[in-house]
Amino acid sequence: MGNESRTLYLSLIAGVAAAFMLYSYSMEKQTEYNNKYGKMQTVVVAKVDIKEMETINITMLDTIAKPTDFVEPGVLKDAELAVGQVTATPIKKGEQILSTKLLQPGPDTGISLQVAPQRRAVTLPVDEIRGVAKLIRPGDRVDIYAAVDSGRGSAQKREVMMLMQDVVVLATGINVVNNIPRSFEIDANSKNVVQTTLTGDTKYTSLTIEASPKEAQDLIYIMATAPGNLFFTLRNPNDRLVPPRIPASSAETILGRPVVNLDNPMPYVAAPMPPQPALRAAPAPVLPAKRPGGFKPL
Repeated sequence: MGNESRTLYLSLIAGVAAAFMLYSYSMEKQTEYNNKYGKMQTVVVAKVDIKEMETINITMLDTIAKPTDFVEPGVLKDAELAVGQVTATPIKKGEQILSTKLLQPGPDTGISLQVAPQRRAVTLPVDEIRGVAKLIRPGDRVDIYAAVDSGRGSAQKREVMMLMQDVVVLATGINVVNNIPRSFEIDANSKNVVQTTLTGDTKYTSLTIEASPKEAQDLIYIMATAPGNLFFTLRNPNDRLVPPRIPASSAETILGRPVVNLDNPMPYVAAPMPPQPALRAAPAPVLPAKRPGGFKPL
């Protein structure tokens, strides 16, 4: 065996020995650390400062290991459990996320946090006929139609038109998006708490939707004049296509009759006159030529 091979083997043996000693030292220190502070546990902490009543997303959280003695009661061990919840109090960066500081989005937290910027939440009346048999749920998307009366007297007519497309439903009654679908009521007779599952709830009489300020204004006008003239159609959640608005429907369009707008009648246009033959000028009369001596008197 050459010197180079012997040196290589000795180096490998020394490296393995050093690694073993380092491992033994780390295990010894870990045992000492565990005996002093307790075992390590995985906890969820705030990665950034989180404001009060702010909806938590995964980018705000981090997962670290903490000694058991330093783990606070009620701390979350899984970051996914905090996603979508609302902070009841401000949480500083590095602070442990406690279940007692989180609220499930719902009537208690309001739905203002669910409304997108520059949008408005509007509540509309609904029943089985106008609201797809009340099968609409929070988070669904709907199209909204309105039956609008226009004109006066004999010129009055009703048209059905599409007002809004791909509208997100924020709440049905008190069942809010991201809310645990259940409610608690106290029974009047037994005084016991009765839990109602809202997943199949059809008792609600209103839908809260998201709209632009102009759309909200139009909806409020219709509710102030004819609240029963709003109708909802349910969309597939994957259908996000918004085609051009279709023409309004009326009795004339359904029956295939020509539409005559009596409010703005077409201006009268006289029929063109048939072409007339061109008139020829009469020929000029021919006078007799004068004689040299003039005319003789009669």
